[in-house]
Amino acid sequence: EAIGHAAIPVRFRSRDFDGFVADTPEKQRALSVVRDFAFGFDEYSKKGRGLVLSGLPGTGKSHLAAAAMLHVIKPRLWVQYVTCMALIRAVRETWRRDAEKSERQVLANFGRDIDLLVIDEVGVQYGTDGEQTILFEILDRRYSEMRPSILITNQDKAGFKSYVGDRVFDRLGETCSWVSFDWPSYRPLARKAE
Repeated sequence: EAIGHAAIPVRFRSRDFDGFVADTPEKQRALSVVRDFAFGFDEYSKKGRGLVLSGLPGTGKSHLAAAAMLHVIKPRLWVQYVTCMALIRAVRETWRRDAEKSERQVLANFGRDIDLLVIDEVGVQYGTDGEQTILFEILDRRYSEMRPSILITNQDKAGFKSYVGDRVFDRLGETCSWVSFDWPSYRPLARKAE
């Protein structure tokens, strides 16, 4: 029930740390950082620490983020996966006259109530001022409330900063470890193994 509530995509619900192929020192480092975050989540949470997982598609970012979520999930913790566009859409939907939730409620949910928020596909959007404002509002609240987040992006640091804006990038630089996934996609190898 907790896994379903966390909205982890079905494809990633069986991912664990043991299933991540760490056959290079770079992959071993990425695995180690994310596993340490998951196993030490209580301490990371107290400090409001998080991760930014950056790399090309198919390099295992979502795999390790899902493994961390599955390890952290407990009945008393609210863990949530969301794409950046879905996050922005959730806020924008409150602007409709017949909206079920207010903007304040949605911002409180994402900004304060969720114990671990995983935001995937950061930087795929247009990067408009409106999108940056919504992302800033949520991440600034999480920063203020010392709530940990994992952000997943295909962007390098310059592209990521350009999308999220200087203010968000500055706060994430203080609270998040940057983990680079600088290797080719694993998906072609996975297809060969089938």
